[in-house]
Amino acid sequence: MGYVTQTERPQGCVFCDKADADRAHDCRDGILARADHCFVVLNAFPYNNGHLMVVPYVHESDFSQLPPDTVAEMMALAQLALVVLRSEYRAEGANIGLNIGKPAGAGIKDHLHLHVVPRWSGDTNFMTVLAETRVAPQSLEDSHALLAPVMQDFVDKHLSHMLPCQPDSAPQ
Repeated sequence: MGYVTQTERPQGCVFCDKADADRAHDCRDGILARADHCFVVLNAFPYNNGHLMVVPYVHESDFSQLPPDTVAEMMALAQLALVVLRSEYRAEGANIGLNIGKPAGAGIKDHLHLHVVPRWSGDTNFMTVLAETRVAPQSLEDSHALLAPVMQDFVDKHLSHMLPCQPDSAPQ
């Protein structure tokens, strides 16, 4: 509520700020996992519990301008996110997509991000339709505590072939 009612908006890009912040602040910032070209973060204004986003580190609004490695990693992270959401939230389905530009509904139009929204049969209700209000029974902190360890583990195990080999993480 504080963010919605504040009169002055923070300057800069919220995604770049999160990406550049010390990794010790990942929990505070809702970051679930980091990979080479992108990171996975909880949506601060979720449509459903577990609503997350795959965000490239590069500040770009034009999908066609993203480097191929970044696009490949975005899609791989979306696949892993779906596996994690099915496992941890028992999601029956999902909406996965990009809102490119303000006319398409992009809330942050200058930094492209891919939404992954878990869905369940009957997950819409009268609150959304009549009161333009969404009900999310789980806090962002609880969502982070549930998803972050699983998501980073999946990234480490399943995307290692896409990430550059680091000297301290070379295969034994």
